[in-house]
Amino acid sequence: MSEKSPVNWAALEEKPEFRALLARKKAFIVPAFLFFMIYYLALPVLVGYFPEVMKTKLWGEVNVAYVFAFSQFIMAWVMAWLYVRVAAKWDKAAAEIIHGHD
Repeated sequence: MSEKSPVNWAALEEKPEFRALLARKKAFIVPAFLFFMIYYLALPVLVGYFPEVMKTKLWGEVNVAYVFAFSQFIMAWVMAWLYVRVAAKWDKAAAEIIHGHD
């Protein structure tokens, strides 16, 4: 089943609006990815190199490492929420570019 797409993808790729959309996506995705990876990998690095700091008790038996680990769950949900909001705008812009609306 080979259906021909009604969209001329080669012509679409040449549009400045399309290239601007790709640039906006890259401007969000690359820094977000780098932030996420640094934040995610910070826990094992901090526990490995600064164990005494991470063992510092904050509330009862809850220490800095536990709080940081929990914050990673919150950060992941915030990043996902933020991405969904931004991606919805990209989808709308892409639809406008594809269908010739400005």
